[in-house]
Amino acid sequence: MFQNRAEALALALPAAVFAALVFLLPVVVLLSEGFRIDGSWTLGAYTGFFSESLNRTVFLRTFRLGLEVTALSAVIGYAAAFAIVNLPPKGKGRMIGLVTLPLMISPVARTYAWIVILGRTGIVNETITGLGLSDTPLRLLFTETAVFIGLLQLFLPLMILSLISALENMPKDAIPAARVLGANWFQVFCKVILPLTREGLVVGGTLVFTGSLTAYITPAVLGGSKVLMLETLLYQQVSVANNFVAASVIAFMLIVMSFAANILLKRLATARNKR
Repeated sequence: MFQNRAEALALALPAAVFAALVFLLPVVVLLSEGFRIDGSWTLGAYTGFFSESLNRTVFLRTFRLGLEVTALSAVIGYAAAFAIVNLPPKGKGRMIGLVTLPLMISPVARTYAWIVILGRTGIVNETITGLGLSDTPLRLLFTETAVFIGLLQLFLPLMILSLISALENMPKDAIPAARVLGANWFQVFCKVILPLTREGLVVGGTLVFTGSLTAYITPAVLGGSKVLMLETLLYQQVSVANNFVAASVIAFMLIVMSFAANILLKRLATARNKR
């Protein structure tokens, strides 16, 4: 066994070295820039970043929108996944295809479609003015609401697909057994469905939260300069201010928040399962 393991490690070593040099080393070099100022190692770049009110506002906005998009995606995702799983096989395949279809379309095209929908002469404003709810078109673009809608539409399919996979692996008699024992639907969801599908929720939540934090096109197009996110601020620091130290600080925070979200979701799921 030792010999086979040594041979496997020897075969995997070139691939591991290549991956480390091509993927890991550039990231380490980039992130190290935020800890080096004038050749010395310090946290001054991070304290300086958070000392500015604009940066604090952008950080909190990005984190809050990521949480909101993830939470609503989970709510909609459970409802949609549960409905799809209980369809006949033919209908289930068609619905999964419809959920997957947006993922085959470029995020740029999907984001620009919201300009047509939310613009001053878009479908939403035409409906509002046509029904007499407002005399003038509402400003929907370049708001947090527009960014939230765009991110939700962009990453919701990932949550639905993750939950569909988890629900399909759940024992078929779990829900009927809980109902027979007198549990209402709220108790069934909290004590049966949620614990048994926690892995799907962790995967979907990580994908949606990380995607919401790191997406650039949607916040840039729908939020513009009025609704800055960490991704758009990072682009400004590199392309406009030529401040690679601040860009490294933002990149480090995005990576840390992404890993922290995955670890936290796993710990919450494990703790709930133990209880």
